[in-house]
Formats: sequence, structure tokens, C-alpha cells
Amino acid sequence: MLDTTVLLYAVGNDHRFREPCQRIVKAVQQGVLNGTTTVEVIQEFTHVRARRRDRADAGQLASAYMELLAPLLIVETSDLRHGLQLFTQIHSLGSFDCVLAAATQAIGGTLVSADAAFAEASQLRHVVPDDASITDLLASVQ
Repeated sequence: MLDTTVLLYAVGNDHRFREPCQRIVKAVQQGVLNGTTTVEVIQEFTHVRARRRDRADAGQLASAYMELLAPLLIVETSDLRHGLQLFTQIHSLGSFDCVLAAATQAIGGTLVSADAAFAEASQLRHVVPDDASITDLLASVQ
């Protein structure tokens, strides 16, 4: 499961996470890594990208991500319920992130996100997209 941060860093300015996030996207494009996300993540990406670039750029990239990561995970009521429970327990994560964590747990997935606060969700497999972690993640699927 790819978080908004991965999508943003992959197409963003120079940053220590940019190249590892680009490697993740490329691995999904090549079929090496099975990646998905949610409609809500694509919406958040579009919103944040449009604040930094124009709407046409944001919309074009969001559409490309939507196609690449399809089928997108549909967040169910049970994911929302579990996410709201996490929200009351993990004060460093917002409600959006708690629901994303719950949806990722429900499918038995691994969440790739630059947000270190996800590490507080003890039942969640979380990978920070730094060079070493992404190298390990990609090695584990090959």
C-alpha cells in the first residue's frame, strides 16, 4: 500500500526519499512489486500537488497513479471502524492515516510511507521509503 508521501516524493523536488520512491513506482510499473492505494490517497495527492504546481499537472499525475495502482482499494466500513479505534489510541496519526493503516492491515499489506508516526501502529507492517528499506523491500519480492 502506497501512502501519499510516496507518490509526492516520487515526482517532487530533490529529497532523500525521492529516488527510493521513484524505485518503488518503477517496480510497480514493471510488475516487480504489487502496489495499490486508495481513492482517498489519490485525492490527497492531487490536493497537495495542486498547491505546489498547476491543476493540469496535478490532475495528469493523479490520473497516471490511478491507472498504475488500479484496482484501488475500497475502504470499507470495517476499515473506518478500526481506523477510528486507532485514532483514539495513536495521537500522532490523524484520522485519515489511521483509516489507511486499518485498511492496509485488513488486506495483510505493508504500508510504505515517509510518515514515521505509522510505526506506532504496532500491528501494521510499515516501511519508511529510505534507500536501505526500499532495497530490502524490493529484494524480498524478487
